[in-house]
Amino acid sequence: MREMAPKPNQAYGRSSRISFTHHDADNLCADWLSQMINLYPAAQEIACMCIGTDRSTGDALGPLVGSHLEKMALPSLQIYGTLDEPVHAMNLHDTLSKMKRDLKQPRVIAVDACLGQLSSVGWIQVGNGPLRPGAGVNKNLPEVGQIHITGIVNVAGFMEYFVLQNTRLSTVMKMAHIISSAVAMAIQNVARSK
Repeated sequence: MREMAPKPNQAYGRSSRISFTHHDADNLCADWLSQMINLYPAAQEIACMCIGTDRSTGDALGPLVGSHLEKMALPSLQIYGTLDEPVHAMNLHDTLSKMKRDLKQPRVIAVDACLGQLSSVGWIQVGNGPLRPGAGVNKNLPEVGQIHITGIVNVAGFMEYFVLQNTRLSTVMKMAHIISSAVAMAIQNVARSK
């Protein structure tokens, strides 16, 4: 895939996006995330809700990110959603309830795969505001987080479940690595700035 130049970071209410093939994708995503995390100074803890399932290649982005972050063992980060314990449509409500019991005032970064236009496949989007999981496959699920990261893993518009099942694992793995690195760097940046 051809390397694309990043769009300039816009107002925090909108998302910034970059191709996963860009040589500095993880650093740019980390900078955007750091800025957005700092918009919530009253929050006591940081949580990452990694949504998806390991039963679908395209939808495994979130659990892969969660598993990478779990291996990093960042002390200031609570992780919900890994390959071993995915967060998906069937248990999202229960997981959100558990998070409310576990944490007082978390800043929640929600991570999920999404479908988009052909020209956008491979782009990672970082945005301020909640994530609407399942919207691409017409599921009505609760919004998650104050900050969201989405990876456009394939093309939308026709037979979305089939498209997610037939997404290239290579693309998803590379995107998951960049996103997890960006989250880790952002958390370290925020900790250093205190």
